[in-house]
Order: sequence, then C-alpha cells, then structure tokens
Amino acid sequence: MSEYIVELKNVTKRFPGVVAMRNMSLQIKPGEIHGLIGENGAGKSTLIKVLTGVHIPEEGEIYVDGKKVSFKSPNEATAEGIACVYQELNIVKLLSVTDNVFINKTIKKKGSILLDYPTMHEKAHEVMLSLGQDIDVKKECGTYGMGVQQMVEIAKAVLVDAKLIIMDEPTSSLGEKEVEQLMKTVRALKEKGIAILFVSHKLEELFELCDRVTVMRDGEHIMTKNIEELDNDSLINAMVGRTLDNQFPKIETTRGTEALRVEHLDSVGVLRDVSFTAYHGEILAFAGLVGAGRTETMRAIFGADPIDGGDIYINGEKVHITSPKQAIAHNIAFLTEDRKGQGLVLSQSVKVNLILSSMKSFKSGLFLSDKKMFDTAKANIADLKIKTPTEEEVVGQLSGGNQQKVVIGKWINTDADIYIFDEPTRGIDVGAKVEVYNIMNRLVSEGKCVIMVSSELPEIIGMADRVIVMREGRITGQLDKKTDAINQETIMKYAWGKVD
Repeated sequence: MSEYIVELKNVTKRFPGVVAMRNMSLQIKPGEIHGLIGENGAGKSTLIKVLTGVHIPEEGEIYVDGKKVSFKSPNEATAEGIACVYQELNIVKLLSVTDNVFINKTIKKKGSILLDYPTMHEKAHEVMLSLGQDIDVKKECGTYGMGVQQMVEIAKAVLVDAKLIIMDEPTSSLGEKEVEQLMKTVRALKEKGIAILFVSHKLEELFELCDRVTVMRDGEHIMTKNIEELDNDSLINAMVGRTLDNQFPKIETTRGTEALRVEHLDSVGVLRDVSFTAYHGEILAFAGLVGAGRTETMRAIFGADPIDGGDIYINGEKVHITSPKQAIAHNIAFLTEDRKGQGLVLSQSVKVNLILSSMKSFKSGLFLSDKKMFDTAKANIADLKIKTPTEEEVVGQLSGGNQQKVVIGKWINTDADIYIFDEPTRGIDVGAKVEVYNIMNRLVSEGKCVIMVSSELPEIIGMADRVIVMREGRITGQLDKKTDAINQETIMKYAWGKVD
C-alpha cells in the first residue's frame, strides 16, 4: 500500500514557446487537505489539467495508489478516482439538481432505456444532505445560489467515489456563510478519507484548513511544508521569490474637486435612496456583504441597469446615463467583477482586447491602424507588466491576474476620469494584487477618481481614503480615514446594520 493516494514525479508539460511545468513533483496523502498556492502563471492550472487528464505531459510519471497511470482523457482520470471542482462551475443551470449530479452517469430502470428518476432523486438528495444541503433536487440548478451550485459539483465527485477532489479557487464567488459551509464540507470529506487538493490565493484559508501546503513558481515546485511550519511572510516569499514589504502600498494624495455625485438613486427592489460623492485624487471603497447592492449601484451609474429615480452629476453637472456607451462618453470606466464574461473577449488577442473600449481613436480611414494598435499594446504590456508571449496571444490563454491587467489596460486606453473597479483582485495572487494597487495609486496621483468595490476587508482598510458601507440596497455608513477609525469591526457593524 502506497503512502500517497496521488503522486507526481518530475512531470514536465510544454506548449509552443513555453514550458508551463518543469520537473514538478507532488505527493498527496489519503485524507489530507493539501494546499496549492502560487502566483498567476505559476503553473497551478497546468498541474490541475495534467492530474485530470486534460493535458498529457511530455515527461514524468503519475501514480495513483502506488500504481503508475497515464491519463489520455478526463474520463480516465475520473475512473481512477480523481475529480475536480473548477473555479468556473460546470453546471447546466436549466437542468435539475438531480440531472446535474448524474450527468454522464444516469441510472436506468431495469431492462429499460428509461431513466430511474425516483432512485436518482433519492440518491441526489442523500448526497446533497451529506454536504449540508437539504434542498429540492427536482428544481432547476440555476434557481439556487453559487454556494449550492458548488455543492452540486462536489456531489458529482462524491458519487464517483473520488479518492482525490481538486478544488480550484472554491471560495472566489462565495459569501461568508457559504464559505463556512464549504469549510465544514471539506473537513467532512477529509474525515471520510478523501484527499483534497485545495487551490487558493487566500492565505487565511490555507492556514485554517490545510495539513500541508505546496508552493509553485514559474512552473516549478518550490516547497512543500506542514502548515505549522509556515507563516504569511514565508508563504509570500516562496510564491513571489521576494518579500512584499507592503501588501497594500497606499500613497498619500490630495483630495481634489468633486468627480461624481449621486443623489437619491432608486431601483425598485434593488437600491433605496443611495446618495454619495466621490472626488478626484481619492480611492473611495464600497464595502458590504454579498447582495448588499454595491455592484448594482455601480451598474446603475454606468447605465448597465435601469434606475427608477435619482440624479447623477459629473464634475458638478447633471447627466443622464441610460447606457454604458453614454457612461464611457462621460469618461467613466467600469472594470466588471466578471472579467471573463463581461470584461474580455477570450477568443481574441491581447492587442484587440486592449483597444475594445477605445476603438474610435485607433481608426485610420475605414480601418483600424494595426501599427497604432501594436504600439499601444506593446506599451500597455510593458507598463502594466502583463505576462504574455506576444501581443497576439489569445487572451483566454493568460492567467487570471494577467487577464485582469488586460481589462485595466483596456479602460486606461479610454483616458477616463472616473474608474470603477468591481472586485479588482478577485482570483489573483498576492504579487499581482500589489501591481493592481500600484495602478490604482498611479491613477489617483494623476487626479483620477477611483471607486473600488471589494469583499476583502484588508484590501479596503489598506487602500481606501474613504469607505461607504451598504446593506440591503442602501447606504448604512460612511467612514473617512482622516476622521474615523476604519477597521474590520466598524465596517462589519455597518454591514450587518448593527450600529449603536
């Protein structure tokens, strides 16, 4: 009997022009929660895809339960007990929970081609219940929130008797209570002897959950240590190859004139009497729990969602914004939290994505100037430290942090005055986060107005000049660094509506 449930020995995976993973070794024990961390582009996704049979490595060996295996497809990996819950969930929202749980492994009635739905419903309910979800499995999956949908993905893995479940950034789209439930579920799976490879950028999650942590950098194994041997600094140093002396490199700027004023913004059932002012030369942060109305406020200002009442002023002048096109014309940039769905065209090149919001300025007669596009892309790539082989690389091939920088570059090319960053560092590593913060610093030092929506309180406390807290579609508190104590406790009191 092998000591390890899964073992990689000196695995190398190459793509044209790049070695994505070099001599990678990893050992995962039965029933352990094994953390995997590294900067965007460190090779974590390649490792996951090798383990799940999506990519076939050129060199090295993979063992499952001490037996050498060679996966040619994801089905072969699944047959050996390796399952993955990806960051982008593989859920068919229009199908029922049962249909999703049993997708590709349906149960048929004896001697019939018909599906045995009573049995499937019963088993789906049982497995969901074991994951802390007492729900109606006959309902469409899309009617449930992200937390439940994620449990459906885990249920699929449990039903195929997975020995190892890989969880790729599992908490990136979850609220606080959903994260708590996920943590309970992960610990319960560990108790059953199932190994978990827990991939996360959130250091606090690794310290709370993991037995051991492996760090990758530039496609290589850097270290594997027991969690008690590690602290924040040693993990960050291993990840980025240097210490990040200041995770939140906030600079002091002078608050300028009024950039944006919102008065009595209303959207039936969504926003109630939202009023605030944002200034040039400052970072104004919006905090609150999931569903508090922060993103909805920004979408309303940007003209992406209709409003039922209220006024918007830019540089003191009242404006009417009913579409994103009008918002862009008023020099507003909106970096959406859904960079893949709304921020980028994943099938297009880095160069094309960088000019998507400013195409007019690249016109040369009836056509776009390829030279101007090339020069701008080259400057953006250097300026924003975008890691890409060339400006012609398909943006969907880049890591999450580099995709985020392309979105930022796209909006910087509009030369906007007001930048709305919605969850700007979601799903990106510590090093890339610092680079995003430095870009925000540069914008406010140039007199731009930056509005940041974030669910990460350390980020808000570390980077904001002022904080607005929302709950249930309305503003419950406003804090100014110059006069107020901006800390986690105060923000959460406003977020819960429990202010004395």
